[in-house]
Amino acid sequence: MGRVRRVLRKPAVIGLLIAGALALAAGLVWFQPWKLWVDETVRESVPAATGTGRPEGAGGVRTLATGELISHEHRTSGTVRILQLPDGTRTLRLENLDTSNGPDLKVLVSDAPVKPGRDGWHVFDDGAHVSLGSLKGNKGDQNYALPAGVDLNRYTSVSIWCDRFDVSFGATALTRA
Repeated sequence: MGRVRRVLRKPAVIGLLIAGALALAAGLVWFQPWKLWVDETVRESVPAATGTGRPEGAGGVRTLATGELISHEHRTSGTVRILQLPDGTRTLRLENLDTSNGPDLKVLVSDAPVKPGRDGWHVFDDGAHVSLGSLKGNKGDQNYALPAGVDLNRYTSVSIWCDRFDVSFGATALTRA
């Protein structure tokens, strides 16, 4: 026991212990492993046509494109729909989303093809892509404003993208309605 105390009192050992503790803290901040056990559920309703209060289909809300999410780095499922409101604005809607939580998750629309398995993990930020912002939650139903300049003939896929590690958690090809 006395030998251990003598070693622990040396400045080099103390420096190594401090450096190790700092590296561990930085790793925890970077990887955020606790998010694997914390789910964030979002329950947003389908956007209604401004001023009508009527559900989708009524008041001129149209579905422009749809897709079913496939798993990539993490098990992912759910439906993606592109909706157009009567005022011309468009919304990307995730329905029944179920994926892992993670650090710095984004919703991307991309021109990349959707490939199953590992081949599809890293392609969505290689070409043209637009981030719709941070994923609001890893479960549930949520809406993201689609910028007016996004051409659905060019941007044909959607990815739940981990910007921290440049990997797709899940993705879908969009099929025009």
